[in-house]
Amino acid sequence: MQINDTLKPAEVALLYQSHHAWLRGWLRSRVGCGEHAADLAQDTFVRLLRARQVSPLKEPRAYLSSIARGLMIDQFRRRALEQAYQQSLAHLPEAEVPSEEHRLVILDALDRLDRALHQLKPRVRQAFLLAQLDGLSIVQIAQQLAVSRATVERDLAKALSACYRLRYADA
Repeated sequence: MQINDTLKPAEVALLYQSHHAWLRGWLRSRVGCGEHAADLAQDTFVRLLRARQVSPLKEPRAYLSSIARGLMIDQFRRRALEQAYQQSLAHLPEAEVPSEEHRLVILDALDRLDRALHQLKPRVRQAFLLAQLDGLSIVQIAQQLAVSRATVERDLAKALSACYRLRYADA
């Protein structure tokens, strides 16, 4: 199958007919739920429709499973965030618990922040988290990570820049 800029809908339809049942079974064996597997399979083909693939698909199942694996990771990460958020809400007085609408906005923001942070190098992410969550100073972070103060400052600038881009990406 030759791909120019994006897959044509007819090419995706052929891939869907040829590999959807296999992908759904492959996903079911990994997530343990037929409904979640069906949702992930559909999301895989939606992602495929949007993909900017410029080389021929020589191994369509490998490509589909790679997309699906990324979607599973995103889903597991989002569930872990939701669970951690729910646990933090359990410690709030009932009057301070946000509305369902506000909760969804917060979860979306946490999910986007998590994805942005995971695109950073591990040391940059760790420096940011040490500063933001643990309240450590630049000097303390430098000591803990065994790097110079200037390196911590650069790392924090990179992390803050990623957060800034995230903040204004939707504006």
